[in-house]
Amino acid sequence: MPDTQAAAPTADPALPVAGACQMLRVVADEWSSTVATLRRFDRPHAAAPWRAVGDDISVSLGRSGLAWGIGHHPPPRSAERRKREGDGCAPAGVFAITALFGEAGPESAFVQSARLPYRCASASLKCVDDPASRHYNRIMDEATVDAVDWQSHEDMLRDDERYVIGAVIAHNAAGRPGEGSCIFLHVWQAAGVPTAGCTAASLADMTEICGWLDAAHHPVIVQLPAAEYRRRREAWRLPW
Repeated sequence: MPDTQAAAPTADPALPVAGACQMLRVVADEWSSTVATLRRFDRPHAAAPWRAVGDDISVSLGRSGLAWGIGHHPPPRSAERRKREGDGCAPAGVFAITALFGEAGPESAFVQSARLPYRCASASLKCVDDPASRHYNRIMDEATVDAVDWQSHEDMLRDDERYVIGAVIAHNAAGRPGEGSCIFLHVWQAAGVPTAGCTAASLADMTEICGWLDAAHHPVIVQLPAAEYRRRREAWRLPW
């Protein structure tokens, strides 16, 4: 995943939220849903029960809904939906949240108080989505790369507000070619408008979420259709 990641604990696939003390729970009605509800949870230590933080937050998902991604959870069975590059699906499963990014400068109050590694966007900052590149699924400053070997990328500095503030979701952290790249929490275009495969919320909600996330608490995002969440809630020790 992008090179701004903080170190995250290796999760036991049988208990993929082990060690996490902050969680973003994102639950959609169906696999095909393009909207969902996000709720924050925390706990004082890994053996404590989860407790809800704040209110429900409306979020947008990928234009094609959800598909199993690569994260802390067990791999999907062969017949299940799997995330692929360019499929328009947001990844389902359990993933570390490893870094922040945005337009705020290093001297801003937000960046000074941020508790995850932060990358300031610039015109040369790109997230590589070309599976043929050795930098696939990484945030790179093309001004510092010896040879640009990618044909496509995401601009991290945009003309709209989509990436004015955001967080990195560590889907496909090993960068397996074609398995999906550049998955973020970011600002939505508008309520109900789907994304290309990320999870998006209002600017106000994204600002609050990013200010709350803390690397010391090993934050994760759990993103699933409702039936899958119910099926795994007890075994994975997820909050109700």
